[in-house]
Amino acid sequence: MLRSIFYTGILCISALFTSCTESGDNQTEKYTAPEWAEGIVWYQIFPERFRDGDPTNQPDRERARGPEGWHPTEWTQDWYKRDNWESNHTEDFYAVVRERRYGGDLQGVIDKLDYLKELGVGAIYFNPVFDAQSLHKYDASYYHHIDRNFGTDPEGDVAQFQSEDPGDPSTWEWTSADSLFLKLIQEAHDRDLKMVIDGVWNHTGTEFWAFQDLIENQEESAYKDWYIVNSYDDPATPDTNEFDHEGWWGFKGLPVFREEKETLIKPVRDHIFAVTKRWMDPNGDGDPSDGIDGWRLDVAEEVGKEFWKEWHGLIRDINPEAITVAEIWTDKAKEFISADMFTSVMNYRFAYAAKDFLIDDKIDTEEFVDRLEQIDKDYPEGAGHVLQNLMDSHDTARLASFTVNPGIEYEGESHPRGGFKVRKPNEQERQIQKLVALFQFTWKGAPMIYYGTESGMWGADDPDDRKPMVWEDLEYEPETHHPFGEERSSDDNNFDEELFELYQKLAYLRNTESALKFGTAKFLNHDKEQKTVLFQRDHMGKTIWILLNRSKEEQTLDLTEWSGKESVQNMLSGETMDSAEIKIDPISGLILK
Repeated sequence: MLRSIFYTGILCISALFTSCTESGDNQTEKYTAPEWAEGIVWYQIFPERFRDGDPTNQPDRERARGPEGWHPTEWTQDWYKRDNWESNHTEDFYAVVRERRYGGDLQGVIDKLDYLKELGVGAIYFNPVFDAQSLHKYDASYYHHIDRNFGTDPEGDVAQFQSEDPGDPSTWEWTSADSLFLKLIQEAHDRDLKMVIDGVWNHTGTEFWAFQDLIENQEESAYKDWYIVNSYDDPATPDTNEFDHEGWWGFKGLPVFREEKETLIKPVRDHIFAVTKRWMDPNGDGDPSDGIDGWRLDVAEEVGKEFWKEWHGLIRDINPEAITVAEIWTDKAKEFISADMFTSVMNYRFAYAAKDFLIDDKIDTEEFVDRLEQIDKDYPEGAGHVLQNLMDSHDTARLASFTVNPGIEYEGESHPRGGFKVRKPNEQERQIQKLVALFQFTWKGAPMIYYGTESGMWGADDPDDRKPMVWEDLEYEPETHHPFGEERSSDDNNFDEELFELYQKLAYLRNTESALKFGTAKFLNHDKEQKTVLFQRDHMGKTIWILLNRSKEEQTLDLTEWSGKESVQNMLSGETMDSAEIKIDPISGLILK
């Protein structure tokens, strides 16, 4: 159960001691997090590319806005191999690849829930599932409906959209996709899996119902104040469209909601609050068990803090055990994690530190340790266990490709220009990935796997990080093509059973060893020359030691100073090791008990 949020008034009655009593005039709220989220294993799903469970609901050319000859792309084909409709349209691979659709849907997720459970996952984070034109769904058409092509009846769902007044929640019904999503929630909960979805409250797509009304009715639209309009169309000049609006980072395809006094304007807030209630308590009966378990919020720092405070008040009224995760890439995140705002953050700072030391080998052990300790200091007590410790996502190159291209920026362009290697990792590079995984699953926080990282997938950043998932029951074409026609080797692109088993074993240890899931984390030793780091996890008398070796040579460590034991067990191999002479292979790690 959630440790209750409570209030205490602080009354200082002496310079030598403090006595605290309840006070209606001076209340401070204490940060808490849902206990279910502490140390849990997350899995991020990009719905359109996870699994095609229903071949009858594919998007059509009009929905995808594809060129002449467009058709859905074969799930198992070489990513850089181009269909005729792409080649005929342009010679530039990246100019048309975002019009591809592979047909991932909700039935595909339902079909693979047991796979996730077998892997050791405890919570799923979905990229947007709301109705939208794009493959990524950050350009919503409706917040209160699931995407038409994720359900069982796209045409019927569109008819349902058109029969409603989207501005009036009393007219909202459940579409086929909505109903399937509610079934997915139930199926996940039956397996003790938590469900968190993406909320994009900063901007919409141009097909969003309110923006469409604005385009049609201009200054007469009831929704003209929802967006930031620079100029309206002049009826006196029918051949010219003067309508202009503010777009997210200047991109007109993502019109931005209007804010006043650090919050979204009231009609927008009211709509978002109605949407929030719909997905957190679908039956509207005050029992949130049939709803989602929380939200991940896109570009959180670009929405005013006053909005977040009011929205979080609603969240906790509906379900005190819900989690909210902010997408903030910098240390500014510490301003948003508090009792009255977010529970957690996508811990990109963790990823920066791990990449710089374990992959790029560009910082020493001292800086690695200092940066991780600083992250823990920056957040309220208890937050460290629920931070989403990711290594890759839909906004970065894949972890496997970072190992092939050491030194590239974590955040930024990494298309195969300027020497970026598109190939599969070799054995040595996979070893680096395994070392990173071992650290990710043993450090304090909640490790998150980006779909397919565990099955061997690689790729540059958007769009190459959004390939269709590699599954064990499918046979994939080898990757032989290059986006710019360059020579490359043939890379087998089938499911990597050995890598999967490692992630599965790490997740098992994380889920069954309380020291790894809930324990304190303390660095005991680090050596700049040897490039080794030793840290300890403790919980209720149980202790586990983790030793990392980033050097290309075998290293030896005497653990007896810290363990007080003559021998310890290697938790991955099961072998017993002499504490006085712990040998650790190059580019590897040990989990010792």
